[in-house]
Amino acid sequence: QESMHAYAANVYTTVVEELMKGKQRKFIAVEQEFFRLWWDMVATDTQKQQVHQLLQEGRLEFVIGGQVMHDEAVTLIDDQILQLTEGHGFLYETFGFRPQFSWHVDPFGASATTPTLFALAGFNAHLISRIDYDLKADMQKNKKLQFVWQGSPSLSERQEIFTHVMDQYSYCTPSQLPFSNRSGFFWNGFATFPDPPKDGVYPNMSLPVTDANLHLYAQTMVANIKERAAWFRTGEVLWPWGCDKQFFNASVQYSNMDLLVDYINKHSAEFGVTVQYATVSDYFQAVYSRNLTWEIRDSQDFLPYSTEPFQAWTGFYTSRSTLKGIARRASSLLFAGESFFTQYVRKHPEGSICKCKALKQLQSLRWAVSEVQHHDGITGTESPKVKDMYLNNLMHGMVNVKKLMASIIFDINNAKKNGEVYSSVYTKGSGKPDVDLYVVVYNPLAWNITTFVTVSVSNEAMSVYDELGHSVPAQVQSSMESQSTYDLYILVEISGLSYRKYSIKPLDGKQSAFIGRSIKYKRRDLTRADQQGRQLFPVVNSCYQIVFDQNTNLMHSITDRETNQTVQFTQEFLEYHVNGDTKKGPISDNYLFAPNASAVPVSKAVGLEVMSGNLVTEIRQYFYSNLTSQDYIYAVYTRLYSVPEGYDGKLLCRRIEQEYSVGPLELNREAVLRTSTDLNTKQLLYTDNNGYQIQKRPFKVYVNNTVARNYYPMVQSAYIEDDTTRLMLLAERAHGVSSQGNGQVEVMLHRRLWNNLQWDLNNNLTLNDSSVVRPVIWLILGTKAVTNTLYQTSGLALEHRPVVMFGALSGDKPKLPRRLQQNPVHDLPVTVPPNLHLQTLSIPGWKYSSNHAEQVRSIRMGKQKQGDADFSRVLLRIRHLYEDGEDPVLSQPVMVDLKSLLKGLGSVEAVEERSLTGTWDVNTLERWKWKTAQYPGKRFFKSRETSEDFIVTVHPKEIRTFFVYFQVQ
Repeated sequence: QESMHAYAANVYTTVVEELMKGKQRKFIAVEQEFFRLWWDMVATDTQKQQVHQLLQEGRLEFVIGGQVMHDEAVTLIDDQILQLTEGHGFLYETFGFRPQFSWHVDPFGASATTPTLFALAGFNAHLISRIDYDLKADMQKNKKLQFVWQGSPSLSERQEIFTHVMDQYSYCTPSQLPFSNRSGFFWNGFATFPDPPKDGVYPNMSLPVTDANLHLYAQTMVANIKERAAWFRTGEVLWPWGCDKQFFNASVQYSNMDLLVDYINKHSAEFGVTVQYATVSDYFQAVYSRNLTWEIRDSQDFLPYSTEPFQAWTGFYTSRSTLKGIARRASSLLFAGESFFTQYVRKHPEGSICKCKALKQLQSLRWAVSEVQHHDGITGTESPKVKDMYLNNLMHGMVNVKKLMASIIFDINNAKKNGEVYSSVYTKGSGKPDVDLYVVVYNPLAWNITTFVTVSVSNEAMSVYDELGHSVPAQVQSSMESQSTYDLYILVEISGLSYRKYSIKPLDGKQSAFIGRSIKYKRRDLTRADQQGRQLFPVVNSCYQIVFDQNTNLMHSITDRETNQTVQFTQEFLEYHVNGDTKKGPISDNYLFAPNASAVPVSKAVGLEVMSGNLVTEIRQYFYSNLTSQDYIYAVYTRLYSVPEGYDGKLLCRRIEQEYSVGPLELNREAVLRTSTDLNTKQLLYTDNNGYQIQKRPFKVYVNNTVARNYYPMVQSAYIEDDTTRLMLLAERAHGVSSQGNGQVEVMLHRRLWNNLQWDLNNNLTLNDSSVVRPVIWLILGTKAVTNTLYQTSGLALEHRPVVMFGALSGDKPKLPRRLQQNPVHDLPVTVPPNLHLQTLSIPGWKYSSNHAEQVRSIRMGKQKQGDADFSRVLLRIRHLYEDGEDPVLSQPVMVDLKSLLKGLGSVEAVEERSLTGTWDVNTLERWKWKTAQYPGKRFFKSRETSEDFIVTVHPKEIRTFFVYFQVQ
């Protein structure tokens, strides 16, 4: 909002006005969040008409077209797709416009997922800028900044995309002018916050172009164009005119630019250059028409990113861990809310909930989750007040969706409001002893799940029953959070996209929950522990034996009981000490990680408590700075699960769940958990790109900054392995991760920094984050074959844990309505095989026609549909989770009968296969085919047809997008 006031609204207002004044002028715009704020709150009817005209003439062009320019390192693929779809839906509905080029100039490093997404969205070319400085210099020298990128090994040439890397000048016009002490080519100067200056004089305005300096300006511009031309293979040079926060006074910009462009073109014989205003589309069209043969780049990404020897941008993989965590919880709740609402609309057409209001509740969270994907959002590279805005918007959207889900449950069960369903967004609900608590648990995944949900209760003597009054396995134990409450673990078994209801009652003589018993061990002094003989004790479930050393209270080894393989396994917290004074050397900040030296162990003493019960064993370790410290800054809670006979406990048994408590840290400390094993990994690490694919990360030695340059983002998974055994880490938020030694993997969990770099101080970017963070990581240890079958489903099970909603029925009011108690058999569940993921099931609400000619016609005639959203169109996405050849069984293509898959929602009448964001019919989408040595013929890409009988075959790594229409009930 402040940016809108300070400059952004003026960009659109003045640019539209200036474009109308000169047919030669052009402009590109990216982020829809800003544009939509202007369109909805500022633009006049005349300006709106002018935008329509300029888009039709190709003089205003939207590139990327998402809500934001998303970060590439720490975002999840689902959220990238969401924010892209959100922006594209608006552009198509409003203008019939579909972006076909990217402009990813500012994310800090480039992921290999992005080219695949943009190809699937129908783009013809992709443009990036921030890659390692030394790599860019090398590519520039050898004219290799342009290539055809096959971002996905499995989709390879089918979803390849031509990619342009900007040269060393990146996306701004050169800022230094030899003949002036002011900035170059920025005649409107630089935006000021919070208010524009009253006199219209901005700081650092470039010298206006006059007869006296026109030739000097032209010489400077031409020299720069020629310097850049030497780095590319064609005679066209993309010269980006603008920068951050530019064009808020487009009149002064264009009037000076016009003079310069005209002068160069009049003297083109002398300069050897002609200049024209262009859009990204114009540039790529020119390069494409040269018909050159381009090199292919494989699926290797451009991460991490360094700008100088001591500037490794690997700190932001962990910065503001709380924001990263909440952004992911919000995304997961949105995922659940979308499918819950879609099923409600389909199955309960007579329901009493106002669908338009419900859609607005979902849209508030779609918008919040979309905006936080910005490359200065989830990255943690914003000032505290902007971080607070992201958090407020996320929390507001989450409350809306929780309310919606609770009201749907009420409506379905026609409950008279005698029981208040209240939803707890972050706190676990606590039932008072005189109140019967019931929980409604929704499984948002399209698989049957068996897992535990945790509810906070005030009493140890509890029983849990399902809808039929049958007793449900549960365990209650004293809470790690507080002395006065207990954690109740309930074993839930729920089919795909379904919910179950459980009632929790104070003990009434019948079978009660198991009670977890605590054993506290003496605090151990780590500095002296190694002198004594080891005293080992095991903690066991059906899959693992974890051995602890009583002399240190640390983990000692883990045995995989299936293969009897034992891995030495120790974990410790360490801190990197970093410098905050620019006079003393390189600094760490929100973006950069610059450790002074190796990490230092933080604790000299460890306390241990074991809570053991029939279902859950929880090992609580507390790390103290010395033997007598009162408080701890670090703790680990490790949980091992045992499942009774008759339940499918494979995934539960196989995961070692760890929750960490870290903070508040001291200033200029970066906290890591280092896990050391005796696996001979040769220091090779594997990490994911955006939860979509895995990248191989060999340890690289550099002259400077080797530690920081070997940090990589882990969005959802990372692993190390030797010839036989793999240790897999699954995460519910992004972290920096590294292997700094053979058999080791370390995860950065938290950072607290302060520095005196002027730029950071000016922008309040000091990351003095005094919070306590509580991330969760699941560990899976086993053979490659076993971990291969488990890691995809487990990663998604962690991402999309069941949504738990609480209701309380106080004693003096009627018990649950009969239907609520006796409704164990729910409608038909929605299930897909374990190598597929139902990535989207939602009602977008778009009013556009899916027939392009019709959509364009109605916009041209000003007849866009007014009124209510369209609730008849369901958006469905199915993703194949495996790479080609990754697993003998799970890598096979899968045939899906959409009619049968969705029969619980009604009778499918029609299915249209669409591009990733829904704006293209795949049968009419023809992307440019760039010539490569591998494929010399220039041909357009044609997508595969969907068969008439609603059966589709999903191949490895494909993401297939459909509009589904059901017969009217």
